[in-house]
Amino acid sequence: MMMWQDLVFMIGSSLSIVFLAPTLRDSSARVPLGTSLPSMGIGLVYATTFFTLGMSFSAVGALAAGTMWSLIALFRSPQGVSMKLVARENLALFVADLQYWLDRRRSGQSTTEQYVPFDHGSSNAYGQSNGR
Repeated sequence: MMMWQDLVFMIGSSLSIVFLAPTLRDSSARVPLGTSLPSMGIGLVYATTFFTLGMSFSAVGALAAGTMWSLIALFRSPQGVSMKLVARENLALFVADLQYWLDRRRSGQSTTEQYVPFDHGSSNAYGQSNGR
C-alpha cells in the first residue's frame, strides 16, 4: 500500500517537471550552471534517499526531476553544449588546488596560518582611523 507522503512527493516532482519543460524547449533560454547543477544534485540525492526509504514513486519522481535539471544544464547553460566543466584548464586548476590542500594537510600546519591577522590596536588599519 502506498503511503500518502509518497504520493505527495511524486506529485511535487511531477509538477517541477511540468514547470521545467518550457525551459528545456526554449532554445533561447539560458540557465546558469550555478542553478542547474545544484538542483540536479539535490534531485539525485533525494531520489536515492527516497529509494532507501522504500518510497518508490517519490524516488522515480525525484530522479526524473534531477534528470530534467541535468538536461537543462547540458543544453541551456550559457556555455551551451561545450561542457566547460571538464575543460582542461579547469581540471588542471582543480588538481593543483587539491595537491596544495593535501600538501598543507600532510605538513601539519594550522589552517589559520594562511590568514593575515588583523591588528585591532592599529589606528590606520585598512586606511580607516579608529574614530578617536
